[in-house]
Amino acid sequence: MIKRFKYIYKIKSCEDILNKLLFISNSVSHINILVSNTESQSNFLPIDYVNYDLIAGVDSLNHLRSNKNSLKSLKNFHNKTKDWLFGYISYNLKNEIESFNNNNQDTNDKIHFFVPKFLLLVKNTTLEVLTYESKENTDKFINISADFEYEKVKKITLSCVESKDKYIKKINLIKENIQRGDIYEMNYCVEFFAKNVKIIPQQLFLELNSTTRSPFAAFMKLNDNFILCASPERFLKKKHSSLISQPIKGTISRGSTIQQDKSLFHKLNKSEKDISENVMIVDLVRNDLSKISKKSSVHVEDLCNVYGFEYVYQMISTISSQAKSNIHFTDILKSAFPMGSMTGAPKLRAMQLIDSYEEKNRNFYSGSLGYIDPNGDFDFNVIIRTIVYNAIQKYLSVGVGGAITAKSDPDLEYKECLIKINPIIKALNCD
Repeated sequence: MIKRFKYIYKIKSCEDILNKLLFISNSVSHINILVSNTESQSNFLPIDYVNYDLIAGVDSLNHLRSNKNSLKSLKNFHNKTKDWLFGYISYNLKNEIESFNNNNQDTNDKIHFFVPKFLLLVKNTTLEVLTYESKENTDKFINISADFEYEKVKKITLSCVESKDKYIKKINLIKENIQRGDIYEMNYCVEFFAKNVKIIPQQLFLELNSTTRSPFAAFMKLNDNFILCASPERFLKKKHSSLISQPIKGTISRGSTIQQDKSLFHKLNKSEKDISENVMIVDLVRNDLSKISKKSSVHVEDLCNVYGFEYVYQMISTISSQAKSNIHFTDILKSAFPMGSMTGAPKLRAMQLIDSYEEKNRNFYSGSLGYIDPNGDFDFNVIIRTIVYNAIQKYLSVGVGGAITAKSDPDLEYKECLIKINPIIKALNCD
């Protein structure tokens, strides 16, 4: 296999590179930009939460799209290329993993990954570019002028697939499932959408990212599909044999004053309901990881700690383990996907009930995007707090949801959904 050339550059800022990449995205069919927003993470975050200030795959040398035997296809594709891969895993992959026949299935790819022409790694003011291109061509690529200004986002009106009354009725039905012992917890989601809208995805991502500053933010373009992501959550990271998962369960808004902010922090920190939700998902993740990990290597490093982000406080736990020797990364993904924080416990029954209760197919939402390196190490986020847009259909979609337990108040659950979607509503310039 031919190794990529490595070129090192000194840069003004991560923001400068982000702007250039968004400009370049207009002229390529495939791009995935993962942004950690490290300069704005003033609060201490969980261990190993950030790898790079920015990592991006630009342009496609080769790609894989699969809607059948997808993980096997990914394994074969990676074994063949032995290269960096960027892309996404749709929530619908669970239909292959668990052999579901979901009536809400659509024809979109369950996975889509591409081998980038340029790989960019940013840390502080150092940019490392890995590519098969010459230094001259790479210089031209890096030094492209991106002096432009986008217009303010035009007002977009979002509609919900179901009314608040219908949502509350569904939550009460789910609580009946919980009382019968079918499940302990279920993540119920709804879709907000807009039809026949024309947006500039790059502009909208900048608007969303500037207000949220999330550590797992991402801009992805795959042909006509755009994912504008402000996720605070990691799904799963693999580095050598070490695995780390960091589920989020528990959300509350930030306060407008220091006193109010402290009060809200302590409210979430002591919330029995949110702690219960989080612990249940931690147990689920421990069980998922134990299937592919060395005996006695699964540990909870951080349990139910509350961390501050731009708009919200989040309750985050960290679970680590050591993968069994010679296990392929696709088997690790198969064991853990979809993530427990977006399904429920027990996972299988929760997913079955999700299919029966939810109005729309989640598709990208509740899936994961990230990268895989030539050695099979990877890092994937959870696709939440995200705008999905198809430029041909002119369809814009925003999923949002929360964990439902026996202690859930349906009205408060609805309000939590609005808290989570609020930054997106502001970015879309909604009323």
